[in-house]
Amino acid sequence: MKTISTELETHISGEVTSLATCWKLTRKDNTVFGFTSHDRDIVFESATYKASSGFTPSAIETSGALSVDNLDVDGILSADIITEKDILSGRYDLAAIEIFQVNYTDLSQGKLHLKSGILGEVSVHKKQFVAEIRGLTQQLSQTIGELYSPSCRATLGDGRCKVNIASHTVSGSVTSKISDQQFTDNSRSETSGLFTSGMITFTGGSNAGISMEVKEYLHSSASGGEIILVLPMPYTVSITDSYSITKGCDKTLGICKQRFDNIANFRGEPHVPGLDRILETAGTRSQ
Repeated sequence: MKTISTELETHISGEVTSLATCWKLTRKDNTVFGFTSHDRDIVFESATYKASSGFTPSAIETSGALSVDNLDVDGILSADIITEKDILSGRYDLAAIEIFQVNYTDLSQGKLHLKSGILGEVSVHKKQFVAEIRGLTQQLSQTIGELYSPSCRATLGDGRCKVNIASHTVSGSVTSKISDQQFTDNSRSETSGLFTSGMITFTGGSNAGISMEVKEYLHSSASGGEIILVLPMPYTVSITDSYSITKGCDKTLGICKQRFDNIANFRGEPHVPGLDRILETAGTRSQ
């Protein structure tokens, strides 16, 4: 049930209305952005909603059932507000969004709340983004429970793994660069593969605070450690950029035991027979 002021209800019931739709976007770092369908900026509840004709929402549909209510918002990337690099770096992941309407000729009438939720999948194509907004019931659709698997289901360093990440993390800086996805640190002396499947977090430069998974780590006596990432960093990687990097965990029993000495907390079933073994046994019994 939606509650609005008597004045706004009267205005909506009239033959002519002056309603504007507003979107309030709050990132997980508490940065707030506001946009409106009106042709002028609107200042409402201490927030400024920028006039942006590039934002186009799909129809908003809400039901009384527990099904997930979704809608899409299309928008043109703005260099000074929302950038492609910020989206690709994950800064808008799980951002909270509120959609409501106001009477732009009399903001004292309050607002008509339309939808609240979080940003889901965000895609970018030719300088235009499409953001999926998922309703609050999205969290009720998450799968609870786990499946047996030969690999570990814990994340390195979490409450189930219990490995002390700090003791397996080293720091350094970029000394030469091939691309924003591949660079070297000539001070690295660790053997090849030690940081493969690990995580690198930049502590300096344009990518400060952004993490990325390491695809491969190679070491040579001539050039030191070469780091190849799964995806390019969203911002330019520069020489002298500082970083921290953790040892890689491929979630196998061997690495858990040899590299982290954490076999007691291994969250997998490596000795459960696989499908090929089950079929082989079934075939033997049928003979």
